[in-house]
Amino acid sequence: MRKFRKKPVVIEPEQWDGGWHQKGICSCITSPRPHLHTIHDGQFVELTKGDWIIPEPDGKHFYPCKPDIFEKTYEEVVE
Repeated sequence: MRKFRKKPVVIEPEQWDGGWHQKGICSCITSPRPHLHTIHDGQFVELTKGDWIIPEPDGKHFYPCKPDIFEKTYEEVVE
């Protein structure tokens, strides 16, 4: 079986703090707390405070990442 390693890529994510964002915030019947709605890979995604918003390599698309997964996947680049 072939094995692959994820290429090291430096990203510039944004952690949503629950405030205003480019896409706006929503407080609807599905969740009374402030949250963002987005579509990723054809699926409806709800971002909540503390989630990371990560840019795709093309710089035009973004995907959400929960804080625990982000911590396991990325390490801060100190320059």
